[in-house]
Amino acid sequence: MIPAIDFVAPNRFAPLPPRSRERFARPCVAPSSAGETVRTHDGRELVLRAIEPGDVAAMQRCFTRLSPEDIRRRFLHAMSELPAPMAQRLCRIDPTLETAFVLMDETVTPAEMRGVGRIFVDEAIDSAEFSVLVEQDWTRIGLGALLMQRLVDDCRRRGLAELWGYVLLENRPMLELCKELGFSQRLIPDEPGTAQITLKL
Repeated sequence: MIPAIDFVAPNRFAPLPPRSRERFARPCVAPSSAGETVRTHDGRELVLRAIEPGDVAAMQRCFTRLSPEDIRRRFLHAMSELPAPMAQRLCRIDPTLETAFVLMDETVTPAEMRGVGRIFVDEAIDSAEFSVLVEQDWTRIGLGALLMQRLVDDCRRRGLAELWGYVLLENRPMLELCKELGFSQRLIPDEPGTAQITLKL
């Protein structure tokens, strides 16, 4: 899921385990007033920033470009469309319990959403559930790892104990990415074909 980005983790956090140089490239990330500019090895450019309420239309357009397989891997079930109320809910987050980052392609008009990563915090168990999605044409160039790094950093900033998520066993790219990043994996007995992956923070 990753062609070119230099990941710079805050000094106060221990860096994640190194990724395979054969599989993951290093996108270049530069600060920007509107977020961080991400340049891939093949010259494409995105802006990494926090999600905004005005991203609803871009999120719905992004959904229409996903394959049925992408949708099932992300939502764990089939969906033919992303209803407006759901898109609005996903774009209007409660910052006390949620964080969401988007990768926006501002080289086109209107700007298009190419990836999104988010967490939902469960204060009762001091942890957060994550989800990450990158549009197919932008996968395997480091963007999934970049989003995961930002989510890990945010969880550590919040002082949480762990980050976890459900992943279909058929979603090998995500499982491989999380293994590279130090997540552990266990099968869910009552959910055949699904694994829970966890990173202790």
